[in-house]
Amino acid sequence: MNVELTERKKKVLRSVVDLYIRTAEPVGSKLIAELPDMQYSSATIRSEMADLLAMGYLEQPHTSAGRVPSAAGYRLYVDELMAEYRLSLDETKSISSAIEEKMQKVDKMVEKVAKLVSQATDLPAISVASRYGGATVSRFDLILAGQGSIILVLMLSSDEVVNKLIKLPVQLEENDLKLLAALLNATMTELPVEEFNQALLERVMRSAGAGASLVPIVMEFVVDTLNRQGSTNMAVAGQMRLLGQPEYRDVDKAQRLMTSLDEEALSNLPAVMQNTNGTQILVGPEHVARELKDTSVVMTRFDIGDGMQGMIGVVGPTRMDYAKVTARLSYFAESLSKMFAKPEQPQLPEAGKEE
Repeated sequence: MNVELTERKKKVLRSVVDLYIRTAEPVGSKLIAELPDMQYSSATIRSEMADLLAMGYLEQPHTSAGRVPSAAGYRLYVDELMAEYRLSLDETKSISSAIEEKMQKVDKMVEKVAKLVSQATDLPAISVASRYGGATVSRFDLILAGQGSIILVLMLSSDEVVNKLIKLPVQLEENDLKLLAALLNATMTELPVEEFNQALLERVMRSAGAGASLVPIVMEFVVDTLNRQGSTNMAVAGQMRLLGQPEYRDVDKAQRLMTSLDEEALSNLPAVMQNTNGTQILVGPEHVARELKDTSVVMTRFDIGDGMQGMIGVVGPTRMDYAKVTARLSYFAESLSKMFAKPEQPQLPEAGKEE
């Protein structure tokens, strides 16, 4: 029998998450019934909580009478239920003042931003600055290197030349390689790295004849080469702030998480943001890093200019105040984008025209 997720159930779930965020203690029906905007009895709320437990949105820790949100409960809360958090004037002034005072040069931006975000959220923070070289392939050459192998040569728009020795998966003649090289030069030159996708791969393979099995190898090497043309700087700050959270009073649990909060474990997060606008929230099991499966990450992007993109995020317990963290990160991102934006150059009057 399916249980419907009614508006009343959503309101109860939102109240459980809000109270658990504030108290870090399992939430009971009586506490929810005492909320000013809650018009339901304790018995009704208890019944709704039982349904939410059965639906997987709540969990019961040990033998406690209270309930806590599950990963699915947090996901629904983030997607549909959390109220917008409005920053106070003091908060906006504090963040703006800190940025203006400490953010003077891009070269040290990453470390400074990570520390500022960690201080503003009281959580471990990650800051990333990526420079995209914007290089493309200007020319492909395929050279028969001997029995069963070829050399793939790429000439890049940056005038750099790179090559790769490839063991042929099938026997190819020199004419086959000439045909494939001509096809590659006609379809895969001057393309940004994001256009090297499955659709392009399939289109080129359909026209590649005997050399079709080489196309995936060529594309993989091109993507790796173009990605390396950029550079990424990353910093992590405030890991010790997790020790102040009730979830990590267990020394062994805290130690395991602390050792995984490094740049290696977080290195895949920028890729998660590649094709995402605005803020993204990963709850528990949704993480790309196995080490972070019991935490949540909130991330957002901002523009630095000069071919650079910034990303900031925080890592914390799934009980974190998502609305407040999201609001603060968004304000950080907007402020940083404005700070790094180049001032518009004044337009000169056209020759022969008077002002």
